[in-house]
Amino acid sequence: MRAATTCVAAIALLFAANGVDGFAARPVFGVQQRLGKVGHSAVRSSLRMQQTQPPSGELIGEDAGAFSVEQQSLDSWKTFGAAVATVLSFLFYVWVYEGGPQGGNAFKEWMEGLAGGDSTLMITYMLDFFAVAHSGLASLRPAAEEIVGARAWRVFFALVSLPLAFSSIVYFINHRYDGIQLWDLRSEPWMHDFVWWTTLVSFFFLYPSTFNLLEVAAVDKPKLHLWETGITRITRHPQAVGQLLWCTAHTAYIGSSFMCATSFMLCAHHFFAVWNGDRRLRDKYGDKADAIRQMTSVVPFAAIIEGRQQLPPDYWRELLRPPYLAILVGTLGAYYAHPFMQAGSTLLKW
Repeated sequence: MRAATTCVAAIALLFAANGVDGFAARPVFGVQQRLGKVGHSAVRSSLRMQQTQPPSGELIGEDAGAFSVEQQSLDSWKTFGAAVATVLSFLFYVWVYEGGPQGGNAFKEWMEGLAGGDSTLMITYMLDFFAVAHSGLASLRPAAEEIVGARAWRVFFALVSLPLAFSSIVYFINHRYDGIQLWDLRSEPWMHDFVWWTTLVSFFFLYPSTFNLLEVAAVDKPKLHLWETGITRITRHPQAVGQLLWCTAHTAYIGSSFMCATSFMLCAHHFFAVWNGDRRLRDKYGDKADAIRQMTSVVPFAAIIEGRQQLPPDYWRELLRPPYLAILVGTLGAYYAHPFMQAGSTLLKW
């Protein structure tokens, strides 16, 4: 049971630590600004008027997904491993372990009482509660960090978000076919491939440059980042796009009213995060955030089609980087871990 539960916990860690309001909140492994050959003539004209123009050829924002082995510290990764193990062990004891406080059972029973035993209404309440806590704490971040510091706030943020995400994921797995079966396309020969490829692509949007693992564990000081390259050139809010793709694929496959309610809540949270994320970046970066917004779009490829975003000739180099390989490996791992996730969720009986 512990192995299966740990597998589910790892998925919850990715889900919760990479806040939907914070696509711009964390880099992949490490980030450095670099010189590029991207033309920003229209944007630079606006910045020049406001005396915020960067030196010629320099990025306005940050280069997403940059990774240097030389800049990695073995001690930092040891600390990361110890921190993750400590947090997950603490949460396991507090939230799951039968000999502990069993916070997960208490939360589940509370939500169940509010929903009157209706599983579809319950997942709606659970995801709504998670969204308010997750986005609320993200919005409080600037003020809170001034009081307790960036690292302490990240730890508190994780301790609130992780168990709520874990409970939501477990409950979803156990009840995904509840409610009314609106359609059933699972036997269609093309359905598995459709779900598989759509989900694979969705994860490249969901986790493109959202987590510097050392920042997630507060080994490195957490920062709010203003990305300009990589997947940001395609869409400024890749997590919202990735969530929409994931929900589309899984709703089409499962076809239940429970799944429709789940997808609605997940997408609604991410659509709110589009606004909230832009607001947070504008509050922190001001004119620079406006400049990035002018040359990017929420709808994928829209800024490119409209001519506001010019892809450099070597754009593929911004995607062919180790962090994106890590996303591929992680996504494939999550796919093959599905049986363990289902087994662990079933054993919890939530």
